[in-house]
Amino acid sequence: MPWLAFAAQKVVEVNALAEALSGQKDEAFFSANAAAQASRKSSPRVTNEVVQKAAAALKGSDHRRSTNVSARLDAQQKKLNLPILPITTTGSFPQTMELRKVRREYKANNILNCFAAILLESLRKNMLRLSRKKSTKLSSSRKSSIDVLVHGEPERNDMVEYFGEQLSGFAFTVNGWVQSYGSRCVKPPIIYGDVSRPKAMTVFWSSLAQNMTKRPMKGMLTGPVTILNWTFVRDDQPRFETCYQIALAIKDEVEDLEKAGISVIQIDEAALREGLPLRKSEQAFYLVWAVHSFRITNCGVKDSTQIHTHMCYSNVYDIIHSIIDMDSDVITIENSRSDEKLLSVFRGGVKYGAGIGPGIYDIHSPRIPSTEEIAERINKMFAVLERNILWVNPDCGLKTRKYSEVKPALSNMVAAAKLLRTQLASD
Repeated sequence: MPWLAFAAQKVVEVNALAEALSGQKDEAFFSANAAAQASRKSSPRVTNEVVQKAAAALKGSDHRRSTNVSARLDAQQKKLNLPILPITTTGSFPQTMELRKVRREYKANNILNCFAAILLESLRKNMLRLSRKKSTKLSSSRKSSIDVLVHGEPERNDMVEYFGEQLSGFAFTVNGWVQSYGSRCVKPPIIYGDVSRPKAMTVFWSSLAQNMTKRPMKGMLTGPVTILNWTFVRDDQPRFETCYQIALAIKDEVEDLEKAGISVIQIDEAALREGLPLRKSEQAFYLVWAVHSFRITNCGVKDSTQIHTHMCYSNVYDIIHSIIDMDSDVITIENSRSDEKLLSVFRGGVKYGAGIGPGIYDIHSPRIPSTEEIAERINKMFAVLERNILWVNPDCGLKTRKYSEVKPALSNMVAAAKLLRTQLASD
């Protein structure tokens, strides 16, 4: 693809520019570059008129769910019948060596015969084991186990790469690794053209997981703003137009999940704050289209379908009003790693009426919090948030942890919620 330039190509381009400035312009080089740019503009791989028209039509509307969040939460409670202090986790489970091996072999084409079936069976077994671990091994009672499950995402490599691989308009490098945090690295996709969703991306896995339990199993999606901000984005149109295209693709996925019987859907926007422009004059416009993009994804679902979002390690406290404007039914949000700064926002008078799960322990640490410590953290939340909107969950997904850490931490989290439920019932 001649439209992309990496380090080696950029060195050649800089050298050509330097020579042109000194009077030694390479006419053939610049002609080839102009031809590449022209082919990019006219290529059907880049331009999709149907997508462009659909995205353009979004600009004149607000795209909100028609019912307010209080009424939606009532409808959802009638359907889900959740206890007070409902317990959930925020997405991924640990990625075992077995899973990584299957994925490596798949990519290396070492699984030659029926490799898709082998991969599927491996992931199916892993998902079943994880679902059982969370729904039965932690406890034999509904009251003392996790109420809204996640399937753990064993089929996914990365929360952005996984979706980019299934959306049109995305390209990927083989070794273009970028450090995320610590020793963790990711390979950000490249958006080079209009974005659309050729087929369902998560419905099979979410349906498979939901069929393993009677409890609600969250459909897990990455939101359009996070996909945009954790991607190298095309430079020939405004970023918000690309984000609207991604939002429409995620909207299709949300509605297909709902049709498949998934009644709780989480749309992560972990990187919403990261995309905030440094120039204050540009921040308000960014927040308007970023929040709008999120609302586009779920504006068409029923009141009884519960929409969650998740925000982890970024300083979201200065944009709390924009987060409220996202109008999700439940938000799980980092709280413990930042020394409970989130609670200080609500102590400052910010009103919040939707469901909220301030993270009660830091998953980036191997330390296992005790039942008493978790209960104390939840009690602090009671001082600033209504008890009927509080959820109990970790700060973030569990992908980077080991099962020897995850199981006791979740067991203590469940025990703490059960203890406080008993105390609340006796008040």
